Amino acid sequence: MRVVIVTESFPPDINGVAHCALQTARHLVRRGHTPLVIAPAVADPATDADAPCAVVRVPSLPLPGYPQVRVALPSRRVAAAIAAHRADLVHLAGPFVLGMRGMTAATRLGIPAVAVYQTDLAGYARTYVGTGEGAAWRRLRAVHGAADRTLAPSSAAVRGLEAHGIGRIRLWGRGVDTVRFRPELRDDALRGELAPNGELLVGYVGRLAPEKRVDLLAAAGRIPGIRLVVVGDGPSGPALRGALPDARFLGRRTGDDLARIFASLDVFAHTGPFETFCQTVQEAMASGVPVIAPAAGGPLDLVDPGRTGLLVPPGDPEALRGAVAELAASPGLRAAYGRAGRATVEGRTWEALGDELIGHYLEVLGERTAVAA
Repeated sequence: MRVVIVTESFPPDINGVAHCALQTARHLVRRGHTPLVIAPAVADPATDADAPCAVVRVPSLPLPGYPQVRVALPSRRVAAAIAAHRADLVHLAGPFVLGMRGMTAATRLGIPAVAVYQTDLAGYARTYVGTGEGAAWRRLRAVHGAADRTLAPSSAAVRGLEAHGIGRIRLWGRGVDTVRFRPELRDDALRGELAPNGELLVGYVGRLAPEKRVDLLAAAGRIPGIRLVVVGDGPSGPALRGALPDARFLGRRTGDDLARIFASLDVFAHTGPFETFCQTVQEAMASGVPVIAPAAGGPLDLVDPGRTGLLVPPGDPEALRGAVAELAASPGLRAAYGRAGRATVEGRTWEALGDELIGHYLEVLGERTAVAA
C-alpha cells in the first residue's frame, strides 16, 4: 500500500499526534508498505534524516503564545505530494488545519481517507480563548464527515464525536513500548538525587500548558514526605515553578532517559481533563507505576479504579491530594496497582495496534472497491 500520512505534528515535536504518526510510519515500513509523511515545517529540517520514510514539509508559523506548536500555512505542496506519491489511501493524523487540506486533496483525487481523532480541540478552545468551541466542532465535522472512516482512541472520544453528528467511527487505541518502558529501570541513584531525604516521588509527565492543569498538584505537594517531579516544557513552565516551589522540574526528557524517570516514580499523577487518550498513563503502567488521573476522556478506558490506579473528579485539587495521600500511605497498594498496570498493557504493543490500523485501511479500500463495482 502507498499511504500518505498528513499530520498536524511530527518529530522533533513531542506530543501524542507526532508520536502516533511516527509509530504509524515505522510500522508501515516494517510491514512492507510505502508511507509518505506531510507535516508542518520545523526550525531544523535536518531532524527528518532519522524519519522512517520521506517527509514533505509545508510552510508553517509558530502558534502565538506557544511557539513549540507550529501551524501549517496554505500550500499547494499537500495535493502535489499526495498525487506524486500515487497514494492508495490518505491517513489524516489529528486533522484540523493541514488535515483539512489533506482531506480536500484526497476528495479531489478520489482517494479514500482515514481520519484519526486525537485532540480535544473544542476543550482547548474553551481553555485558551473562552470561546470558539462551536467553531472547532464545525471544523471537525467538516473533515471527519468527509473521511471514509474516523478512528477514535477511547470510548469517551467515540461518544463525543457521535454527540456532535460525526459518524463512521471505529475505536482504535494506542500502542506502548513495553520494552523501553519497564519496571526494571527503577534507578536508586536517580531517586537519591530527586529525593535525598527518602521522599515519595509523585510525578507528572507532559506539556506544561494551561489545559494540562499541572497546578492542581500544589495541594498534593504539601503532603509531608512527598516530592513532586515534573517532566516536560511549555508556556506554563515559569508560572508552575512559582506554584510548585518544592517540585523538581526536569525539563523535556525523551527515550531511555524518560523511561528511567518513569520507572523511578512511586506514583504517576496526570491532571489534564481534555485527554482523548493519554499516552503517558500507558507509559506509567508499562513502567509498573500506579496511576492517578481525572475521571474524564481517555483515562476512563485506561485506568481500572482499585486495580491499576485511582480516578478523581476533574479539576478537584483536594480529591487529587486525597488520592496521593491514600497511595502514599500504602506501599502494598502501590505495588499491587503497579503490577496490575504492567500486566494490563503488556499486549498493547505498537506492532499489534499497527496491524489493527492496517486492517482498517484494508476495510476502507474494500468498501471503496465495492461501491465502485
